[in-house]
Amino acid sequence: MTLSRKKYRLSSVQIIVLYYISAVLISSVLLWLPIFHNPGVTFSFIDALFTASSAVSVTGLSVVTIHQVFNQWGILLLTLLFQLGGIGIMTLGTFFWLLMGQKIGLEQRKWIATDHNRPTMAGLVDLMRKILLLAIYIELIGTILLGSYFLLAGYHHNWYTAFYHGFFASVSAFTNAGFDIYGNSLLNFSHDFIFQLINMLLIVCGAIGFPVLIEVGSYFSHKRAKQRFTFSLYTKITTVTFCFLIVAGAVLFFGFEQHAFLADKGWLEACFYSLFQSVSTRSAGLSTMEINMLSHPTLLVLCGLMFIGASPSSVGGGIRTTTLFVLVASVFAYMRGHKNVKVFGRELDEIDVTRSFLVFFVAITLVLGAVILLLWIENQPVQHVLFEVCSAFGTTGMSMGITTELSTPGKLILIIMMVIGRIGIINLLLLLKRDERSSRYHYPKERVIIGQ
Repeated sequence: MTLSRKKYRLSSVQIIVLYYISAVLISSVLLWLPIFHNPGVTFSFIDALFTASSAVSVTGLSVVTIHQVFNQWGILLLTLLFQLGGIGIMTLGTFFWLLMGQKIGLEQRKWIATDHNRPTMAGLVDLMRKILLLAIYIELIGTILLGSYFLLAGYHHNWYTAFYHGFFASVSAFTNAGFDIYGNSLLNFSHDFIFQLINMLLIVCGAIGFPVLIEVGSYFSHKRAKQRFTFSLYTKITTVTFCFLIVAGAVLFFGFEQHAFLADKGWLEACFYSLFQSVSTRSAGLSTMEINMLSHPTLLVLCGLMFIGASPSSVGGGIRTTTLFVLVASVFAYMRGHKNVKVFGRELDEIDVTRSFLVFFVAITLVLGAVILLLWIENQPVQHVLFEVCSAFGTTGMSMGITTELSTPGKLILIIMMVIGRIGIINLLLLLKRDERSSRYHYPKERVIIGQ
């Protein structure tokens, strides 16, 4: 008697996760090669693995000073990794498939939908094309603005150096990678409000989500044609939550630091410090100040912003803005006695509400687990460890300076958190999910006491 064996096929989630893990491993080997290093540099493989993970997940945490370790070819390689992690493996994959004249089949469309967390497969190829063009246009404009400003402001005196720095800064800001080639993030520009404003615009464009940018473009196209256009519920939720978090973060930063770090600063300087940190903390990780100088309440606020992260289908990590919105809306709906969650004239699907609570619970569990493990392994203060873990999970990259002091197991924990932050909690849950089985019977239902 022959036993028939069911042929095992990888799911789209498993394939995407394998793609990102492969990208990290291949990038680690490349960054480890001496041809990408400055002369006389010693660079261990664990540090190469950490740097590659941080670059592909567009986090920005680093155990080395980038410009001291890597030559210009190494820095160029890093910018390519920012693109890979920022706009997504499948976006670049779609571009190469189209470039080679290959047909995008159903299987590839499933991969694209998984990589960009899309509920349907309709119009995915066109979406990838628009995302790629958007990224190129925005980064090109950012490079021109920053390169020209470096020349005009006298930061650099030849066009090549100015635009080389402008290109890296533009890509790093738009992809929210948070890397810098100055060695101290953006502290050199703490009083340069024009430079900060350009960076904030690039950060917002990358973090607010590609679907939002595409819809905004469609809105202006319809307006020119004098046609009616209605924004999707996703765009409304994302934009409202995103803007609220920026304002709330800036107000809290200003309130907690007005008699501390901001005590000797002018009102314009204080406003820019508050606004830039609020914008950058959510996902970019660039900073115009020493994070260690902030008070404990401010650090906890920044941890919360990093934990929330950016919007879905963007370059950022965290639990995402829509998750926060659905959680809050669900609580308010319950308090008001409603069985369903209604927002902006629409009713949320129950599966999205359930997913939001699952994402929040799993994210909290992962962050607390990582904090506990690091406290057990490393001799570091609790708040420093919590800040570093939230930064890794939110793919932010801000640091209180303990990353370089971590042991190999500590670095591996942050690497895992960065990769999870990039692939997303939903994909992590789908990766671990077993096939659904129909139940043949039901037990009698019984209520339990909850919450008190």
